[in-house]
Amino acid sequence: MNHSNKSAAEQDRMRVRWGRSLREGAEAAVSELYQAIGTSGPDILIFFCSAGYDRTGLSKALEARFRCPIIGCTTAGEISPAGYQQGGIVAAAVTSRQLKVHTRILPSLSRRKASDFMDLAVDLRKNLTLGTSFDKDHMFGLLLIDGLSKMEDETIASLYSNLDGIPIIGGSAGDDLRFQETFVYANGSFHGDSAVFALCETSLPFSTFKTQHFEPTDLKIVVTEADARSRIIREINGYPAGVEYARVLGLPVEDLNPTVFSENPLMIRLGGDYYVRSIQKVNPDMSLSLFCAIEEGLVLTIGKGSDMAEDLREAIRGLRIDPHGDHLAIFCDCILRKLEAADKSLEEDFGRILSGVTAVGFSTYGEQFNSIHVNQTLTGVIIHG
Repeated sequence: MNHSNKSAAEQDRMRVRWGRSLREGAEAAVSELYQAIGTSGPDILIFFCSAGYDRTGLSKALEARFRCPIIGCTTAGEISPAGYQQGGIVAAAVTSRQLKVHTRILPSLSRRKASDFMDLAVDLRKNLTLGTSFDKDHMFGLLLIDGLSKMEDETIASLYSNLDGIPIIGGSAGDDLRFQETFVYANGSFHGDSAVFALCETSLPFSTFKTQHFEPTDLKIVVTEADARSRIIREINGYPAGVEYARVLGLPVEDLNPTVFSENPLMIRLGGDYYVRSIQKVNPDMSLSLFCAIEEGLVLTIGKGSDMAEDLREAIRGLRIDPHGDHLAIFCDCILRKLEAADKSLEEDFGRILSGVTAVGFSTYGEQFNSIHVNQTLTGVIIHG
């Protein structure tokens, strides 16, 4: 739990309590959360949970214990001030008169039209409480989205455009690496093929951020044939994608594997910054399946990793946390980063780095930052009380 040395008046700016559980049963897990967070009624509860829980039971337990708006999603692992965990639930309860959260469900993602996002923006504008326009200095968005929908690119781009470019961070829901079903939560139940969008108005200081431990190399490739909808690259530089990718790396194609993909991701330059496009697998026809949408004609750069722990340490330093004040950070951290941390025995280091941050979050199947869907990245927001 978060304890503050601030006066009662200062604490009225924002109070944050967090909890976690590794209990297997939904009722027992929520009970442990409730005991950690306390009984004072929060304004909103944000949670992230394993897909292994009985969803109906978890919904009933959450709604019975916490009488406030609740949002969340299933994960490929959870994050809290205790570090990484697997197979449990984490949550943060926030109370503040200076934070107003407008939550909307975006159902049936696979059938959404462009006009739906315009309608959403109109609806949100009607319900603003701190002003009448989308003010980048006083609001941000949090997007939680079905991680198997393949609709992240279109959804985040449409939201960003229709909401006048306010900062947005988000993550794609997971299912503990089963890759079968992922769910988001709002209005008392879990939803598939859906997203939950939370527009947060606040007079509190906040900042959104992203970090990745990859730098571009001099190795360039051109996507000469792709299926954007299926996220498949068929040809690179006019040759079968898998064959050419391996050649550029100086490897035989039979050596391509998840470790090679995670250590040599594709990067795209947009607006002067580089974003990661991770490869999921090589297919029998030598095409490459990606975790992000891809288009023909793009010039991509092969990325190379730097010190992952130091990158996270620098990102935390950049949050400028007051150790005596309440704050809340929400982290959307790629599952590929967690797998790499485990492979390099960095999990304890990560736990120590996170121990001074009141942060809840999850290991994702993809991340969103402003208008872009990315991979192998940590995106987040911190709100200072």
